[in-house]
Amino acid sequence: MNPLDTYRARLQQHEQRTAAFERTQDRLGSLRIVLFLAAMGTAWWLLSRDTHSLWWLSLPVAAFLAAVAWHGRIRRRSILSQRAVTFYRAGIARLEDRWMGAGQQGERFNDPHHVYAADLDLFGHGSLFELLFTGRTRMGEECLARWLLAPAGLQEVRARQEATTELLDRLDLREDIAGLGADVPVGVQPQALIEWAESPNRLTPRWLLPMAFVLPALAIAGAYAWYRWGLISALLLVLIAEGGVIRLFKKELQQAMQSTEQAFEDLKLLAGLIERIEREPVQSARMSELKQQLSSHSVAASAAMSRLATIVQWIESRRNPLMQLLGLPLLYPLHVSLAAERWRNDHGKAVRTWLGAIGEVDTLLSIATYRFEHPHDSLPEFTDGPASVRASQLGHPLLPATRCVLNDVAIVDPTRVLLISGSNMSGKSTLMRTIGINAVLAMAGAPVRAASFELTPLQVGASIRVNDSLHEGSSRFYAEITRLRQLLDLTRQPLPLLFLLDELLQGTNSKDRRIGATGVLRGFLDRGAIGLISTHDLALIDIDTAGSARLRNMHFQDELIDGRMKFDYTLRDGVVTRSNGVELMRSIGLEV
Repeated sequence: MNPLDTYRARLQQHEQRTAAFERTQDRLGSLRIVLFLAAMGTAWWLLSRDTHSLWWLSLPVAAFLAAVAWHGRIRRRSILSQRAVTFYRAGIARLEDRWMGAGQQGERFNDPHHVYAADLDLFGHGSLFELLFTGRTRMGEECLARWLLAPAGLQEVRARQEATTELLDRLDLREDIAGLGADVPVGVQPQALIEWAESPNRLTPRWLLPMAFVLPALAIAGAYAWYRWGLISALLLVLIAEGGVIRLFKKELQQAMQSTEQAFEDLKLLAGLIERIEREPVQSARMSELKQQLSSHSVAASAAMSRLATIVQWIESRRNPLMQLLGLPLLYPLHVSLAAERWRNDHGKAVRTWLGAIGEVDTLLSIATYRFEHPHDSLPEFTDGPASVRASQLGHPLLPATRCVLNDVAIVDPTRVLLISGSNMSGKSTLMRTIGINAVLAMAGAPVRAASFELTPLQVGASIRVNDSLHEGSSRFYAEITRLRQLLDLTRQPLPLLFLLDELLQGTNSKDRRIGATGVLRGFLDRGAIGLISTHDLALIDIDTAGSARLRNMHFQDELIDGRMKFDYTLRDGVVTRSNGVELMRSIGLEV
């Protein structure tokens, strides 16, 4: 069964289940009303008679309480089923190319000065991030953004590929995570959690712990002396001492209790996700490592969080009237604060690791979902030797399959540069983005939109969408040469550079452009880089690179039919033989 049929079948199953749960909830609501009235009627009957046996009342009350508990379980299952419906509807929308604007767009990660993020549409409306990320956590968003913004090492890429291969068919896991984590994106602020978990202990004096037991014991003894012999002075002295301790550390105690309560509100949103991940059997090295990270001193993260939940219940109990009365003699605020600080001391350093592991699992599940939904996309294969890229049936992953034209591309020794010529709108920039975005996917451990994709480990740098900036006071030409300087600096790093230069140096005159293009290209090639340069300026097709075999001319062509330009977006060998600028101007009514 293909992904679309699988999603539709599961959607129908959950829609039917949701409808059944809603009918059950309606019946249970009516039953609760009947049982409540029965309990009230039984109570009135008992009060109107001489007998006051509560056994007659216990039956309708017990039945009412059972109906309330049953109703709660059905409501929770109904909510999870409704979230599954949302999950599969979103999946169907992605498969039917209706996903743009419906997902997380990652705008906060968009850096206009990054060497390819804006050029390759990594973030924003209709971006690669929006297509890829189907996770539930802020940590997952941050993890995926890091993976897209910087290439991983080859060993890391292969570990991610192995993990997503294992998760590929874990549809039940992805459905459960979608249901359990529905509230997480809004609630959890990872940085605030880490700051709480790793902040210094507020209650450091060593005498506090023994005093927390000694003074309450003395208070109990003083209370007994008051009761037994009427001596209240000892109790008053102890209460004064306890009041002094509480007053001395009032600020620290309030901070410890309030910050723990606030942190737990975030952590409990993650508890279901952590427990579900812990239950999932895994075999790949990366997933096994991530499950191992969900622990602290051999204690499972879910167990540690359960202990924290108990401490928070103790903290909340201080608002109970009885605890307010006994809080001072028992030093209750000090005890619960010490328990909270002890939890942070035992497990606080692990919280950062837990959040990182959850984020990485969320990202791996997102990539596994993408692989499941695009079974014809392939995993890239990495080769040794000089920098190279070879792809067959290469397409752009953000384009619908019905409009995506596939091309074969090879930059293999001795060829180091493809010089793509062609008229306006013929597909030059799209080809560059296609190669760039697939290289980014490959180096992130994700599948690529190609029948096959072979490459050596590479880093990508692009000058495609470079514009002037009024805010920064720079022209387009200055912005472009600044970007070229950035790309040249990248060649000093270990990974070879795959550069993508669209309409190189078009902001200057023809003479300077030719001299500059020759020098820039030679600078890249001498430093081991490979790449593509596009142009519709035919004066650049024979720029000197001190070795003609290193540069290969290819082109896109077009036709003017009935006054309209027609493009087939197919990459061909050689130099373009015609241009369409004049025809385009005339086609819209300009007199040229």
